[in-house]
Amino acid sequence: MRPPREQLKDLLRGTVNVHSEEELLRKLERGAPLRVKLGVDPSSPDIHLGHTVVLRKLRLFQDHGHVAVLIIGDFTALVGDPSGKKKTRPQLSPAEVEVNARTYIEQVGRVLSPERLEVVRNSAWLKPLPFYELIKLAAKTTVARFLERDDFSKRLKEGVPVGLHELLYLVMQAYDSVVVRADVELGGTDQLFNLMVGRDLMRDSGQEPQVALTTPILTGLDGRDKMSKSLGNHIGVAAEAYEMYAGVMKVPDGLMKEWFTLLTGLPLDEVDRLCSKVHPKSAKDRLAREIVNGYHPGRADEAAAEWDRVVSKGQMGNQVADLEAPADGPLVEVLLLTRIPPSKSEARRLIEQGGVEVDGQKITDVRAVLRVRDGMVMKVGKKNRYFRLKAK
Repeated sequence: MRPPREQLKDLLRGTVNVHSEEELLRKLERGAPLRVKLGVDPSSPDIHLGHTVVLRKLRLFQDHGHVAVLIIGDFTALVGDPSGKKKTRPQLSPAEVEVNARTYIEQVGRVLSPERLEVVRNSAWLKPLPFYELIKLAAKTTVARFLERDDFSKRLKEGVPVGLHELLYLVMQAYDSVVVRADVELGGTDQLFNLMVGRDLMRDSGQEPQVALTTPILTGLDGRDKMSKSLGNHIGVAAEAYEMYAGVMKVPDGLMKEWFTLLTGLPLDEVDRLCSKVHPKSAKDRLAREIVNGYHPGRADEAAAEWDRVVSKGQMGNQVADLEAPADGPLVEVLLLTRIPPSKSEARRLIEQGGVEVDGQKITDVRAVLRVRDGMVMKVGKKNRYFRLKAK
C-alpha cells in the first residue's frame, strides 16, 4: 500500500462529499485493508458510463489494496430506491430482478478487478430477517429525520404520496452496512442521505461508523440532464467499440473536462492541457480512445478509423436523407417520420431488435426521448438507411 496521505489524495479525486476526510485518513493510517461497500439495485438490465463513475472509484480502492464489497440489492430492488424520485417507483417482480442481477454482475466485471472483490446479495440477510427485528431497526430513526430529504418533503408538499415501504428501504440499505461491517460506503451525490443513515445505524449498533463518500452524477450526451437510458443520452458499458467511440465523439465540448476527470485515469494536469490547449476534436478523440480502450483493449484505432470513414468523411454518400423532427420527442415518433416502420408497434420492435442508431450509438429503449440537434445522423433498419436530422 502507498502511504496513507498519498492514497487519500488519489481517492478524493473527483469526489463531492466525504464524511469525513479525517476519519478516512485515520482508517487508512491503520494499514489494514478497508472494506469498501457499494450497493447497486438491479432495477434495469444494463449499466452505462454514468454508473461507472462510482464503480471506477471502487476499483481505485481495490488498486490501493482495499477490499471491494459489492452488494447486489436483489431484495431492496423489490422495494425500489426512492432517491431523487418524484413519485413511487414501480415495484419489480423477483423474476425481473434476477434477470437484471445476472447482467449487472457480468457488466460490473468490466470495471472491477476480480481480486479483492466480494459480491453478495442482500436477500441473504434481508429475506430471513424477522419482522420484529426490522421493527427494532426502524425504531433507531424517526420519520422527521427521513422527511429531511428533499425528494420526500417536495412530494408531500405537492400532495404526491410517500409509501411506508420507501421509508423502510432506507432502513434496509443501512442495515447492509452493519452486516458487511463497511469501513467506507460509496454512492452518487443522490445517495448521500442513504449513506448517512448507514453511518447512524452502524453507530447505534455498536460499530465504528462508515465513511460516506459520494461521486458526481455524470452529465449525459445531451449536455443537460444526467446520463439516463430512458432519456437516450447514454453510452452502455456493453456497447461495441465503434458504438462507444462514436457516442463519445458527440459529447459537447463543455463536458470534456468532466468526462476526462470522471471516466479516465489521466493526470489532472494532462486533462487541463487537453481541454485548454488542444483542438476540441483532437481532445475528444483522445477521450474516446481512453474510454474505448478501457472496455475494448486494443480496439480504439479500429473504432476511430471506422468513425472517420462513416461520419467525418461522409462515406454514407447519397444514402443520407434529410429529415425534420421535433427537437424533443419520443424516438418512436421520429422513426414514424422516416416511413420505414408502418406502425408504432413496428417502430418499437425495430428499436428493441437493435435496428436504430443515432450518431453511431445503438438505442434499444422503446421509451427513449430523442433530443434532436442539427446534423445528427440516424441509421435505421438492416438495410442501413441513413437520415440527417434537423430540429423543427
